[in-house]
Amino acid sequence: MKPRVSVHKFSSCDGCQLAFINAGPALLELAGLVDIVHFAEAGPMDPDAPVDIAFVEGSISTQEEAVRIRRVRESARYLISIGACATAGGLQALRNFNAQGVDDWTRAIYARPEFIESLDKASAISDQVKVDLELWGCPVNAQQVFTAIRRLLFGALPFVDNEKVCQACKRQGIVCVLVTRGTPCLGPVTRTGCGAICPAFGRDCYGCFGPAETPNTAPLSRRFQGLGLMPEDIARRFHFINSQAPGFLEEGRNWDQGTP
Repeated sequence: MKPRVSVHKFSSCDGCQLAFINAGPALLELAGLVDIVHFAEAGPMDPDAPVDIAFVEGSISTQEEAVRIRRVRESARYLISIGACATAGGLQALRNFNAQGVDDWTRAIYARPEFIESLDKASAISDQVKVDLELWGCPVNAQQVFTAIRRLLFGALPFVDNEKVCQACKRQGIVCVLVTRGTPCLGPVTRTGCGAICPAFGRDCYGCFGPAETPNTAPLSRRFQGLGLMPEDIARRFHFINSQAPGFLEEGRNWDQGTP
């Protein structure tokens, strides 16, 4: 009997599920190794099926999702959160900075706010249940996903690359935009996985793969200040896609109220 795999969606844009589908031949190869029993984006529908590996995209943003993620955890041998929303709350976690909760902005946006059932805070999957592996990115790197599956199927612990984007730039011979152009870049504190796409095209990294294993954010923030960024602009750099990730969250808060 082949191992069983499921892919679940919570609050998200579906980008990480599309990373699966866009893998093309790799996904077809995977389908030959495992039974994909639930993956609504691709067709199979059986959300409560017991599985060996459950992939979860998206943050927990409603009470219904808080209940559903526990059912997913109970039915899975391994649970792997994929992408910025699942690992750090994603863009929807920007609501967490609103001390008044969600009522004020839902009333400002929606004609019938009473139908909106949102929690005051959006949270990562690991804040709700035990997660066996986190794969960061916006979207997740599909190759990392398939590598993790193969290693788990053979009883080996998946390898998670915690190197920084700067190291990917060096290996590819990409000219540093921070050093040569004075462009505020989060590459020195962000984990690799994207292939340094943005610096390769002459723009700054904005931290879509989250903080590296040992992010040294304070000196980088001082460098940004030296380049002319105002405190609120520095805070905004860290309070973006991975705003709730440890390291980014603290550094952003340090600059929220002015120079720390």
